[in-house]
Amino acid sequence: MESVFILIPISVILAFIIAYFFWWSGKSGQFDDLEGPAHRILMDDDSTDRLNADEKPDTPPEAEQEAEKNEPER
Repeated sequence: MESVFILIPISVILAFIIAYFFWWSGKSGQFDDLEGPAHRILMDDDSTDRLNADEKPDTPPEAEQEAEKNEPER
């Protein structure tokens, strides 16, 4: 019974702290745009088709030779 006198006030204080942080997050704009970040990930333009066929990536010739050496033969 004595533990109830300690646990109830702790749970009430914890509930108020959680409610305060929930209220603060709503006021600071945390829940303004819930779908925007998900759409931004899907619509991210990181395609490599912008490179022309005649352009080579900026890798030094030593790195290309090293990569060719490490490739297994087919």
